[in-house]
Formats: sequence, structure tokens, C-alpha cells
Amino acid sequence: MKSKLLVALALFSLSSAAVAQAPSVDDRLVRSRAVEAVIWGMPAVNYDLMLQPALKAGSKENEIIYWSRPVDWHNQTLTPNPDALYFMIFFNTKEVGPIVIDVPPADDGSFAANIDTVWQMPLEDAGTYGADKGAGGKYLILPPGYSGSQPDGYIVVRSETFAGYALFRSNLASHSEADIAKAAKYGKRLKVYPLSQAANPPETKFTDAKDILYDSTIPYDLRFFQSLDRVVQTEPWQTRDKAMIDQLKSIGIEKGKAFNPDAKAIAVLNGAAADARGVLDRMYARGFPPFFTSSRWAVPAFPDLVKAGSSGYAETDMYPVDARALTYSIGYIGIKRLGTAQLYLIAAKDKKGNTMAGGKTYRLNVPPNVPVDLYWSVTAHDRQTHALIKNMTRASRASNVADVQKNSDGSIDIYFGPKAPVGKETNWVPTDPKRDFELLFRVYGPKKEFFDKVWVLPDVEQIAAR
Repeated sequence: MKSKLLVALALFSLSSAAVAQAPSVDDRLVRSRAVEAVIWGMPAVNYDLMLQPALKAGSKENEIIYWSRPVDWHNQTLTPNPDALYFMIFFNTKEVGPIVIDVPPADDGSFAANIDTVWQMPLEDAGTYGADKGAGGKYLILPPGYSGSQPDGYIVVRSETFAGYALFRSNLASHSEADIAKAAKYGKRLKVYPLSQAANPPETKFTDAKDILYDSTIPYDLRFFQSLDRVVQTEPWQTRDKAMIDQLKSIGIEKGKAFNPDAKAIAVLNGAAADARGVLDRMYARGFPPFFTSSRWAVPAFPDLVKAGSSGYAETDMYPVDARALTYSIGYIGIKRLGTAQLYLIAAKDKKGNTMAGGKTYRLNVPPNVPVDLYWSVTAHDRQTHALIKNMTRASRASNVADVQKNSDGSIDIYFGPKAPVGKETNWVPTDPKRDFELLFRVYGPKKEFFDKVWVLPDVEQIAAR
């Protein structure tokens, strides 16, 4: 009897302890709201995470940070392109008023460029396929609520946020030293200055980030909320998002107040960020709708997001924040005229539906006569971070790389794996045996035949290592 009583008391004690340690209703509510905050805030945090390393590198808002050479793994932004030169402008109109981005004509080079808000809403495209159509032009970015004069001769762009960014890709004719230098020189013809100084523009400052570890990968922990707080403190609330004001207040983020969570709150926020990552990982695993009917390649954005984003979220019966979060957990930039200057296709699995493992060898056969005006490229990215795979000698192969070998029928085989197949070194992209990877296929200047799908990109196939 005594032993039974002791067992009962022990069980009661354990049960009481479990009840005492169980999260309260309020704790569960805060955690669930924090999960929703990650999903809702992803595009803005993505923006802030790109801005912070630019500032750390010595660049400032309303200046230009650029890469004078094609990016390598030190550029840890989300799914970057190693086959163009990147020029980035983080603009901010809050203190200086309207900002001018002065784009040169496409004479001795060309841009594929996009201008976005903090929320990665596309404001305008620039360059050959943008509003200036290659003639060059002065893009005038107006702040929220601006009611001042609008001088003639500008391409006027109204922004819903004070800050934002522009991504200018200076196109490479090839990867030769001469063509890289030419594209860099052309990119440095960009100018950025306040409209108030348009009569006598100051010299634009350029900061070269080619040797900098530039990390803007998504941190699924407290740092995510610290980035989100910076956005909330500096940007106006959008009418479509006001339902989030109290949601964020309950997790400690409130305009005009310091974000200073205690140890208990930090633990809740870290857990919520991990939960959100799990949600996004499961969405990613389910995949995007295939672009071709006969292969797995897909545009990394659901149709609802493309439709809603292109209308400025004016569609009354949709606000696809889940789809938006998935896209901006993988990459960045909003494109106003999707499919004109560029189009992206993603593959996360091989032909058999298996995740691509860095320790195995794969082949992608790119059929001949790819319907593009400029070039195509295929890049391997880390499956977990969606950045370039660290410590690899290169990340991509492209049609503007001179030493890529062609098959007798004009097609090109690109290989991915820890070791180059014999005799295929120039067509090989190295992978980390300890990391899974994904592929991004880019087409710059896609032609009508690409969208008509008379040309089809087949699936990636695993092959035996040789």
C-alpha cells in the first residue's frame, strides 16, 4: 500500500510540474502571432537584411554598392546571379525628399534593372526592357504623400515607402576580363542624387563589395524580429497591413517604442521563428506549379502572388502573404514586367522527384537554340540558405561563358557534383558533399517561343560519377 501511495504521489507531482510548465493561453497566442509576423514580414525583412551589410561595408543610403566582378560565394544574398555585375541602390527619401536615379542609355552596355519598395513591390523597371527602353532616363522617386511639383523630363515613380532599393544588373557579353571591365565601367555611369540638387548633382559614391562577406540570408531567430522592428519604426503603415499593428504589439514591436524582449520573450520568438521556417520548408517541398508540362522547372512565385503584386495588391479578394513569404525566403526583387528583361525557373528536385544531394552527380541537358536575346545561365544554390554554396570555386555556367563545350547537336550538358566528370571540367559546377542544393535557370531577354513552350528545358538527371 505504501509503495502504491508513493507512486501515486510521484505521478501527481510530475503531472503538477507539467501543468505548471505548460505554456499559458497568452504564451501560445504570442508564439502564434510571432509565427504570423515572420510570414507577413518576410519581404521587408529580406530588404533590411540586404541593407545592413551595405551599411557595414561603408556604403550609405542614396549611394551605390556594387560588385566589380561576377559575384562568388562571398555574396550571400538570396539566389544571386554570378553571370552579371550587380549595382544596388538603397534609396531613402525621408530626409532629403525625392530621389533621382539617372540611368545612361544602352549604348556601350545595357541594364536589366528593377526598382522596388521596402515591401519589394515593383515600382518600375529600367534599362532596355524598362520604362526608358534603353534610351536612358531620369527616374524620379517620390516619397509617400508627396504633393510638391513634378518637373518635366523625368520618369515619375510614386513609392508607398520612404525607402526601397534598385537592382541594376550590368549585362556581360562574356566573362573575359575586357568584357567584365566594360560592364563595370558602364555600370558606373549610374547616378543617384536628391531632386533638390538636380541643378548641380553631387558625384555619386560607389562602394565595391567584391571582397566582402555580404550575408543577407534569412535568420530564423530573434534577429528576424530585430530587422522587422527597424522597418516598423521607419516606414508608414500600409492600409492593407493595419491588422498587424496589435499583432506586432503583442510580441513587443510597436512604432515609437524600443524593442527590448526579456529572456522569456526571446525564447518564445526564437521558437516561433523556427516554427515559421518549418511552415515555409513544407510549402517549398510541395513545390511551385511547373512551367513546362513535361518537367519540374517552375517560376518561383505562385500565380496569385504575381497577379496581386502586379496590381499593387489592389485585388479586393486576395492578399497572398503565405505565397509572398515563400518567394522572399528564397530570393529577392519584384519585377514590374515579369518575363520581359528576365525570367527565372527553379528546380529543387531531380527527374525522379528526389532532392539534389551535393555528394551525387547530376546532368542538365540544355537543348540547342535557347529562345533568348541575351543569354541564359544556370546556378547552384544551397538548399538550406538559398545563397551561393560556400567555398566553391564557381557557382554557375552560362551561354556567355566562352569555354563551355557544346554537343554535336548544339545542346550543352552542365554537370553538378563534388567532382567534375572526366573531360567535362569547363561544363561543371561544384557542389558541397555535405549540402543539398537547388538550381536556378535564368533567361535574359526571353523570346515569345520561350513562353509558347516550343522549347522545353528537361529535368535534371542523376548520373553515375565518372
